[in-house]
Amino acid sequence: MTFFRPFTLVGNPDVIPPGDYEVLIEEERLDGRGFLAYRKTATYVFVAGKGRNAGKMEKLEFSGIDLETMLGQNRETPENTPTGDAALSPQEDLK
Repeated sequence: MTFFRPFTLVGNPDVIPPGDYEVLIEEERLDGRGFLAYRKTATYVFVAGKGRNAGKMEKLEFSGIDLETMLGQNRETPENTPTGDAALSPQEDLK
């Protein structure tokens, strides 16, 4: 995911700078139903480590609510960020 604005995560004192980040959503399969179903068990973002973890990637856990908040803030593109075609989602390209 590309974040255009810095963001924070609950339980982590660092402000994470804008940039490209890998987000991992773990799910577990719910058995015993008449249909295929999954439940989200955890959400992580991988960020560059600091201090003694410099040069390594850290996996930080956060809630789905935090992800929705981050995505909402990210949709508010700053005025100084180019808004070319590359910044648009496929659905916005069709409008």
